[in-house]
Amino acid sequence: QVQLVESGGGSVQSGGSLRPSCVVVGPTYKNYCMGWIRQAPGKSREEVAKIDREGGTTYADSVKGRFTIPKDDARNTAYLQMNNLKPKDTAMYYCAAIEPIFCNDLISGYRGQGTQVTVSS
Repeated sequence: QVQLVESGGGSVQSGGSLRPSCVVVGPTYKNYCMGWIRQAPGKSREEVAKIDREGGTTYADSVKGRFTIPKDDARNTAYLQMNNLKPKDTAMYYCAAIEPIFCNDLISGYRGQGTQVTVSS
């Protein structure tokens, strides 16, 4: 069983940055495809960014060039570096993990409790 613990959301003005983190408790995260999904009120869950077991990264078109997914192997921790935030990025952000063979379906994997990100104009 994988336990994911997020922290580091918050409220910022448009153009600001945030860097939520996700600690993986239990198996090393290297065994999983890791990433972040988000859900805004009244909208469906959206995959934001992910990193596969080989280190390859994928980003939603809406965040390319603004978000990255760095990680710290020693701390079993993944981050979501969010720069140039926009009001449309406002959502609950969830760390997610899934077995590598199912990496294309990260939304269906394990999730943390979520951390709120609010961007004001």
